[in-house]
Amino acid sequence: MHKRFINHCTIDLTIIPDGPILIKSGKEGADPTKPDMEFVETYHAGGRSIYLPGSSLKGAIRAHAERIVRTIGDEKPNAKNLPWANNPLNDNYDYLEKKSAPEIYKLSCFTDQIFGNTSIASRIRIEDAHPVDSKQVKVEERNGVAIDRVFGSVAVGPFNYQVCTAGEFKTKIHLKNFTLAQLGLIGLVLRDLNDGWFGLGFAKSRGLGTVQVKLNQAVVQYPGCMLSEDKQQIHTFGSEQEWNKTLLLGVGEFLQTEEAKLYGFSKPDNQDTPVAAQEMDLGFGVQLTWREGTVNDLFERCVRSWSQLLGVSK
Repeated sequence: MHKRFINHCTIDLTIIPDGPILIKSGKEGADPTKPDMEFVETYHAGGRSIYLPGSSLKGAIRAHAERIVRTIGDEKPNAKNLPWANNPLNDNYDYLEKKSAPEIYKLSCFTDQIFGNTSIASRIRIEDAHPVDSKQVKVEERNGVAIDRVFGSVAVGPFNYQVCTAGEFKTKIHLKNFTLAQLGLIGLVLRDLNDGWFGLGFAKSRGLGTVQVKLNQAVVQYPGCMLSEDKQQIHTFGSEQEWNKTLLLGVGEFLQTEEAKLYGFSKPDNQDTPVAAQEMDLGFGVQLTWREGTVNDLFERCVRSWSQLLGVSK
C-alpha cells in the first residue's frame, strides 16, 4: 500500500504549554552557566530557538494510542476480533516472517498498522513543532533534587533544569492510506492530550508536560480522484467508482473487495459530512477541508467508524 497514494490527511495544530514543559537535549555541555538539563534547540526562522521534536511527539502519541487500544482490546489477537496493541519492545515479530506484504499488514496489531514495526513502514509522519513567535516563548530555570526512597534524604542534587512555560508551537500530522477508524483513534489521542490525560517530555509525573492542543485545520485529500462535470460526485481516474461530494472516505472504499480483504480493510468505510469536496491545487485531485473551529467535526465522524469497529452502535 505504500506504493500508492490513495488518501491523505494533514492535521495542522498548535501546541501550547499549560504549565512547565521540558524535552531534554540528551547531552550536557561544558558551559557551567547553563542548566544541568537543557531544552532541545535548533535553528529556525533565522535564529536559534527551542522546539518540540516530531520524534518526541510521535512517541507520546503512539504510547497513548496503544493505551486506548489495550483498554478495549488486548496485547495480542483475541477471540472477539477487537483491535489489539502489542508491546513493541517485547515482540520479536516472528509471526510476520515469510509473509507477503498484505499478510504482514493484516497480521500486525492496530497501532503497528498506523505507526509501523520492523516489517512495515509507518503511515503517520509528525513534523517538528517550532515556535509561532519566538518572542512569546518564555523559558526559565528551576531547581530540583532526587530523594532517596529508603532514607528520605537527598540522593542526588541539587540540580537545575530548563523549562518552557509559555509560547505556541505549530506542527502538522500527516496520515496516509488511512481507514476512518485509524483517523478516529488519532482524534481521541489529541483529545486526551488536550485534556491532560498524558503529557510530553520530562518529569510528567511531577507536574511537567501538560499542554493545550489547538486544532487549526484538517485537510483530507484523494490524489487519484476528480470531481464530475456538475461538481456533485467524486470519482476515481480510470474506473466507474463514484461517491457523493460530501463523503469522507477511508482507504477500503478505493479498493476492490478482494484486495480490501487481503489487507483487512473495512468496506464500506465512509461517513457523510457537511463539507463539500473541492479540487486540489493545479486542478488535479480532490480534497475536503475543515477550518479552525470545525476540525472536531471530522474526528467525531471518524470516531463513529472506530465505534463501529468495536461493535458499538452510535
